[in-house]
Amino acid sequence: APVHAAHACSAALKMRHHLKKWNAQMSSEIRIGIGINTGHCCVGNMGSDQRFDYSALGDPVNVASRLEGLSKTYGVGIVIGPDTQGYCPGYATLELDLMTMKGKTQPVRIYGLLGGEGILRSAAFQTLKNRHGAMLAAYRAQRWNQARQLLAECGTTPVPGVALEVLHEMYRRRIDSYETQPPAANWNGVF
Repeated sequence: APVHAAHACSAALKMRHHLKKWNAQMSSEIRIGIGINTGHCCVGNMGSDQRFDYSALGDPVNVASRLEGLSKTYGVGIVIGPDTQGYCPGYATLELDLMTMKGKTQPVRIYGLLGGEGILRSAAFQTLKNRHGAMLAAYRAQRWNQARQLLAECGTTPVPGVALEVLHEMYRRRIDSYETQPPAANWNGVF
């Protein structure tokens, strides 16, 4: 599975790169979201003699579809699941959230795939990743002022080719909302 996950991440990044070039030549912009998840599933021609199709079935496929749908919400073009992120240490990923997905009982950490090894090794990305991780920790500990301050610091750490304005604005709104109406006492940071 590690090789499959890395190939999927590489293909997704290439798709985004070529889409950017395509959009630069066109009069209107095409936007896509990509969701990647890793796990065991059934892939191949399925159906009957009257109707069959090449398809993929299984829980990991359903999760990947949900991740794709979250790309717009988080403002990140590629959203990946935790197993994919674990198999791809050579890629620049950033934790987006801890959430409970429809049909699931256990929370899942979701990640944005932001780039390859070049971005991963950049000092700007490492600074952003550290600040973002600290912001998430403060947010989940309900230290709203600290989370807000760290979020502002994240915004001052530009990483070439990485746009996180939508993600940062979403967390600003959440922090403001939770500050005025705190979550339940047993809240564990799950959205």
